[in-house]
Amino acid sequence: MTAASTIIGTDGRPRCRWCASAPEFEAYHDREWGFPVADDVRLFEKLSLEGFQSGLSWRTILAKRENFRRAFDGFDFHKVAMYTETHVAKLLQNEGIVRHRGKIEAVVNNAQCAVRLQAEHGSLAAYFWQFETDPATAAPPQTVSISPESTALSKDLKKRGWKFVGPTTMFAFMQAMGLINDHAEECVIASRVAEMRQRFSKPA
Repeated sequence: MTAASTIIGTDGRPRCRWCASAPEFEAYHDREWGFPVADDVRLFEKLSLEGFQSGLSWRTILAKRENFRRAFDGFDFHKVAMYTETHVAKLLQNEGIVRHRGKIEAVVNNAQCAVRLQAEHGSLAAYFWQFETDPATAAPPQTVSISPESTALSKDLKKRGWKFVGPTTMFAFMQAMGLINDHAEECVIASRVAEMRQRFSKPA
């Protein structure tokens, strides 16, 4: 990566260029993107929001994130798995979220899959972290949109019945949840994420 991959942030330090695309991106980039996550609810939330983002911008989804959380019971997948058509109909009337029947129904479907996956592996985190990208074999930061690991994860989830989990969507999920450190090398947050990943206890 070169300096062209970064942009100077509000504090005068370099950051990944994409975080300058919208004012709210810098805080998301600095506090969340790429930091390793082992919390099952957060993992399910991000996977769900990535599905809603399909065909839209992350800025649109991030702006509505709190609305999504309220609408989907904080993305407690055990609760969402119990949703009925009545719940779906109510969500389709919620102007605070993306009102797309297929995507809403996918979240309910995926919640049911998540309950089964958690029962099988002990946690969603233990399952997802099997697909962690080895830094030694990873492509240079922000040069690819899919990886062998995201493709394998997508294939396995689809086999298990999950929806809106294509390899590109899964790569974005892995970037955000810390399964790969895709910060530009010159980015001020890159070393912070690398340190967190070193200290992170991989779920088993």
